[in-house]
Amino acid sequence: MQDSRREDQVAAVLERAARLNIAVEVLPRRALDSRLPGLRHQGLVAWTLPAPRLGEADLQAQLADWGATPVLLVLDGVQDPHNLGACLRTVWAAGAQAVIVPQDRAAGLTPTVRKVAVGAAEQVPLFQVTNLARTLKMLADQGFRILGAEAQATESLYTADLSGPLVWVLGGEGSGLRRLTQECCDVRVSIPLQGGAESLNVSVAAGVVLFETRRRRLMGM
Repeated sequence: MQDSRREDQVAAVLERAARLNIAVEVLPRRALDSRLPGLRHQGLVAWTLPAPRLGEADLQAQLADWGATPVLLVLDGVQDPHNLGACLRTVWAAGAQAVIVPQDRAAGLTPTVRKVAVGAAEQVPLFQVTNLARTLKMLADQGFRILGAEAQATESLYTADLSGPLVWVLGGEGSGLRRLTQECCDVRVSIPLQGGAESLNVSVAAGVVLFETRRRRLMGM
């Protein structure tokens, strides 16, 4: 059953490539493996041009295209590409608009990130900025409320005001939000945890805050 499903998926990709006039080369699995040693694939490999890197100027230019109440996710120093890929996928699924990361000491768009994101890296813009605090201040000037997710915060996610244009800011693995980033936040909120857990993985935390934001908006809250 699984082999049949994979064959159907490959056939659908080949059909779409033909419609788009994309050249396709069909090779035996062994030949494909020899051309791409060490690369784990599922029988399909695509060569694409790298997307241009997006920065703060690109972010400013795109703000007007996101409507009245966009939701952005800022990752303050997330270095694990698996976490970044998972966050991109979560942002896509939750209907948020973009991910913003620092240019230095943070994961960027690598093949691992793209693989973990399962298509979201091609759908969700990732902005890499040179000065995260400056970018957050710019977004505040544009009418965004800046919410930092922090385990020690006294205000609960479930009582926080999540209306209007929002920027969710989550810290990196282990270190959390840096001091300058904390100072840019209008409010810091915590995700109530039970069972003795002290914190959540950053991609899980992103899912919690983004889907709670989506739930409130779908309910008109």
